[in-house]
This record gives sequence, C-alpha cells and structure tokens, in this order.
Amino acid sequence: MTARSQKLLATAGVLIAVATVLGAFGTHGLKPRLDAAAFSAYESAVQYHFYHALGLFGIALVIRDGDNALLRWSVRLILLGIGLFAGSLYLITFGAPKFIGVVTPFGGLSLMVAWVLFAVGITRPRQVPQ
Repeated sequence: MTARSQKLLATAGVLIAVATVLGAFGTHGLKPRLDAAAFSAYESAVQYHFYHALGLFGIALVIRDGDNALLRWSVRLILLGIGLFAGSLYLITFGAPKFIGVVTPFGGLSLMVAWVLFAVGITRPRQVPQ
C-alpha cells in the first residue's frame, strides 16, 4: 500500500468518524432545539458528508492499486465538496449568516464533477505504485 492510499484511507476514516459524531449530536442534541427546516438541512449535511466520505474510502482502495490524475482530482473535489456543501449547511445550522448558503451549490457541483472524473479516471491507465 502506498503512502498516498494510507493517508487517504486515514482521511476517509476521520471524515466518517466526524460524520458519525455529528449525526449523533444532531439527533440527540440538536433535534429538540431546531425547527424542522433547520434540522432537515443539518440532516442533509450529515448524509452527504457520510456518503461522500464512504465514497472517498472506496476511492482510496482503488488508488491503492494505482492512480492517475483524474482519480487524484476526484479526491480533491470530493474533499472540497464535503467542505463546501456539508460545511456550509453545518455553519448555517449553528447560526452563521444565511449568505453562507451561496457556496452550498458549488459544493454540490464539486461532488458531481468528482464522481464523473472518478468514472472516467477508473477506465484510464493507472500508474502502478512502486
């Protein structure tokens, strides 16, 4: 296993752990305090955070056997997308100004492009780790 794939697996593991903590915190700590719309936004953030962190874990397993530029860009865009999409929703839930929501669609777009790049990148020749 390469150092890159180990680092990526560890990053995915941390992101999954954080999503789990935030999900539990939301259900047990925030749900009684938030209105339905705010809690729904928070739940969406946790779900997208979780799904894409799990996806990142899968990409790390693929990269373990070799990667290419498209796979590396897919990873970068997933990390960016989690930060922008889920991060902006988390911030709004915790009282950040609503204008922060302007970045949410860019996070979603980043996630969509990431998965397209992954789909194309997985069909391309990969550099085998040394």
